[in-house]
Amino acid sequence: MSNDFRLGGDLPIGRLGFGAMRLPTHSFHGPARDRETGRAVLRRAVELGVNHIDTAAFYTSGDGSVRANDLIREALHPYPDDLVIATKVGPLRTPDGGLEATTDPGALRALVEENLDTLGVDRLDLVYLRIGGIEPPPHGESVAARFEALAALREEGLIRHLGLSHVDAGHLAEARAIAPVAAVQNHFHTDGRDDSEVLARCEEAGIAYVPYFPLGGGLSDIGGDRIAKVAERHGATVPQIALARLLASSPVTLAIPGTGSPAHLEENTAAGSITLTAEDLADLN
Repeated sequence: MSNDFRLGGDLPIGRLGFGAMRLPTHSFHGPARDRETGRAVLRRAVELGVNHIDTAAFYTSGDGSVRANDLIREALHPYPDDLVIATKVGPLRTPDGGLEATTDPGALRALVEENLDTLGVDRLDLVYLRIGGIEPPPHGESVAARFEALAALREEGLIRHLGLSHVDAGHLAEARAIAPVAAVQNHFHTDGRDDSEVLARCEEAGIAYVPYFPLGGGLSDIGGDRIAKVAERHGATVPQIALARLLASSPVTLAIPGTGSPAHLEENTAAGSITLTAEDLADLN
């Protein structure tokens, strides 16, 4: 299994990255976490060889006092030459601290500019168009106008690569007719592999498939006897085997586990050194 992937054909990144959603708070509505701990986690991630960080301007604590993009800039700017930072636009914060997806293409420029400003960069490496929430993707809803708006910003030089998040195969085909799609970020994990059609399309086209909540996100249980058996065989933890299984599922699959804990970061990152055998994979299927 290769540990590297070329995003969009030109950006080499490790297949095990880091998701920044958990840095400001444990949940979207929870209290703020310690800023210095968040910065320490980011610095340690880079020390451990992580060169793909996934974030969003709407990743904030419930009171808005701690923002993931600010922590990334404060901890890592000026950024290492090989660091790829992915962000996403579409959701907007509501007055009560929640999120709602915008269908207005005209709103996307301001969201892209917010990410440029808060991350302190002139061009974003990868911008996902996120549609919908955690519920199943809105089948049949067109993404064309919004993706065209992002494609125009790409032509201006504000974005290097475009992605899609929380989409189905129809959305992917619609977007690819407008501009190249470098990555798809959907809900997928070792015990929730129900996105086979989109993953197959990504494999065919060499598009990165980057699951969010790769360890269940607190919404799904990734435990069970099968994973525990393989974990015991490797002297590993259940989350480590879940991440290794995710990476073994396809050569285009990347993993972006998130955490606000240095110890948890070390555990997640160590999963990249686990090679699952044919026996392991048979036990996990």
